[in-house]
This record gives sequence, structure tokens and C-alpha cells, in this order.
Amino acid sequence: MIKKIAIPLILLLIASCKKEKASTFSLQDDVYFLASDSLNGRETGTAYELKAAQYIVQRMKDLHLDPAGDSVSYYQSFSFKPKKDPHQEVTYVNGDSSITGNNIIGYLDNKAKNTIIIGAHYDHLGMGGESSLYRDGAAIHNGADDNASGVAVMLQLADSLSNSQNKNNNYLFMAFSGEERGLLGSNYFAKNPTVDLTQINYMINMDMVGRLREDKSLSVSGTGTSPIWNQVLNASNPGFNLVLKESGVGPSDHTSFYLQDIPVLHFFTGQHEDYHKPTDDANKLNYEGMQMIVGYITSVISELDDDSKLTFIKTKNESEEVPRFKVALGVVPDYLFDGKGMRIDGISEDRPAQKAGLIKGDIVIQLGDSVVVDMMSYMRALSTFEEGNSTKVIVDRKGEKLEVNITF
Repeated sequence: MIKKIAIPLILLLIASCKKEKASTFSLQDDVYFLASDSLNGRETGTAYELKAAQYIVQRMKDLHLDPAGDSVSYYQSFSFKPKKDPHQEVTYVNGDSSITGNNIIGYLDNKAKNTIIIGAHYDHLGMGGESSLYRDGAAIHNGADDNASGVAVMLQLADSLSNSQNKNNNYLFMAFSGEERGLLGSNYFAKNPTVDLTQINYMINMDMVGRLREDKSLSVSGTGTSPIWNQVLNASNPGFNLVLKESGVGPSDHTSFYLQDIPVLHFFTGQHEDYHKPTDDANKLNYEGMQMIVGYITSVISELDDDSKLTFIKTKNESEEVPRFKVALGVVPDYLFDGKGMRIDGISEDRPAQKAGLIKGDIVIQLGDSVVVDMMSYMRALSTFEEGNSTKVIVDRKGEKLEVNITF
């Protein structure tokens, strides 16, 4: 775990640097503060999340962004009742039993007609809870990659765009609360906007952008939401191995804006074994890779600066096609793998895959009688099994076929 940082000291240092250039704060500075043990995992509605919010507000002031929340402040507050049923829709209410989150919103006004939204969620899981994949009791979930990384990239983009010649759009920078509870903050803003949504050009979301791999695989979702995306993303690419996905719907905050008919992009460097665990710490992030992503997004925005407002296109909702499961193999899939099969990126302890001897890097090419060619075919095959069933799994391990028996 990261050593605790004295929050008052950090805020004092930020305040003393208000008149200095924002570039004095690095990606590492922002991540190490937001992912410190002192913030206790930044759970929505807690005093610790509020301290993270105060840090981000001060950073936005340092970047000379105008407040764009409620009542001429950087905060947009929303209150809700926690869901008892996971399929229940969240109700935004005020009351003794409600939880209050705060979106943090800063505005760069270039006196332009249209505005680009650049966002990232800053909340995380606190001490764990139902969404945690850690099974050994309560522990601080620092959420360095998820999603201190996205907030840090957002703040660097604010610095970059403040000093650029890209003046044909205004920029709205948003740190969302409540993402881990179901995209609550972005959903609330989309339904209670502090700017005119008809003037929004497009929205860019960064969620888990801190673990760029050696092969530089970068997932970009939402490419089907405007006809220009593929062309611009490929033309501006500085050397990423791009994995482009069309759907504007996904498990992050861009979905809230897509549902308002706004073109979106979601940047993501992939799942890993520390996802939703206490081990997602700041010292494991690839800061050079994050800086490369800052430059790439800046280039994409620059490429579009002289263009008119982007055309919006509805895309297929891939999440509606995902089968429901009664069992789990106990693996973390490699969502950036673009070969044939489903590559395993992590193994959960004491689960069917580990018990059968599967390891990280194995590529599942057959599950039962079903051939696995991609993630969707893997999920369809898995959905046919129930607890207690046994079947065979064939994997490709460094070019060799290996067959094992699995019991769910």
C-alpha cells in the first residue's frame, strides 16, 4: 500500500502554487494523491471522496478553469438512495437515507459556438464492498488505474488545451462521482446539465488508462457514434495498437452522453489482475503511456478543431447481446486481444480455471462442444453451463494445444 499523505499539506502546497504554471503538476502527482491510503478509496458520498473533490477543484482553479457546476461553483451535487435490488433503477432524492455525490466541473471558455466534454470518474470502492474482487475482508481500494489515471489525464488535457491554438470549441472538464454505483454522476448531469446539451460537439471519456502494455494496445470505444471517428483516430495515431469498438454503450460514463445523442469516445488500456482489488496502486501505472495518451487525444481534438459539429449516429447496443451466466470460469479476459479465441489475462484463486491448471496467457479456443473465436462466442458457450457441470476446455499455450477438464 502507498504511504499516507497529509491531505492538508498537499492542499496547502497546491494553493501556494496557484499562480504557477499547471504543468508543475505531473501525472504522477495527481495519481499518487488521489490513490493514496489517506483517501480511503474515494467511495461515493464519503468525506474521503469529498477530499478528493477538493483536490480536483483546486487543480481546476490552478488551471484557470471557470466553475461550471451549480450556483457558480465547481460542484454539482446529487443525492440518491442506495439500490437494494441490483436491477432496480436509482432514484435521485434528498432525505436522511440518501447519499450525496459531487460532480466537479470546470469550463474553458473560448467564446465558441460548440463545447467538447472531457471527463473521467474520480470515485472508487472505498474499503471494498459488493463490487470488489478481493475476498479477504475490508481493505483500502486505492483505484490508481480505476480511475485516478483518467482524472490525471483529464487534468493534463486541460493544461494542454488551455495553452493550445484549438480555440474553435469550448471545453467542459468533468470529474464524475458515483460511476462505480452505476454511472450516477454522469447520468445526473446528462439529465440536469449546467450547459446547453444541444451545443455539445462530442464527449471524450477516460476510464482506466494507466496500464498501457508493451505492445501499446489501446481500446477506443464509440467509434461508430460519428462517421469521422475512424479516419481521425487512425490519422492521428502516434503508434498505438488500436482496438476500435463501434458501440457507444458500455460500462462507463460516456454511455450517459451517447444516450443524449452525443458522439462519444472511451479510451481504455485494458483489464488486469489488480482490477477492483486493494492492489490497484499508483506505483504500478505506466506514466509514459499515460502521457502518450494525453498527446494522442490532444492530436485528435486538434485534427477536428476546424471541422463543423460532428454528426451523431446510433450504434448497436452490444451489452444487450451479452448472455447471462450461472457459472464463472474464474478468469480475467484480455479485452484487448484481437486474435482468435479468448486470452486469459488473470486467474482467480480457488476457482475452476486455477483448479484445472489454466494460467495467464492461455488462449481458450474451445469450451465444451463450442469453438471459441472471440469474446462473444466464449460468453455464449459459458452461458450454457450450470453449477456442478463438468466439461473440457482446450487452450492454446504458446502454440501447443492443451485439453483440461473443468468442473463449475
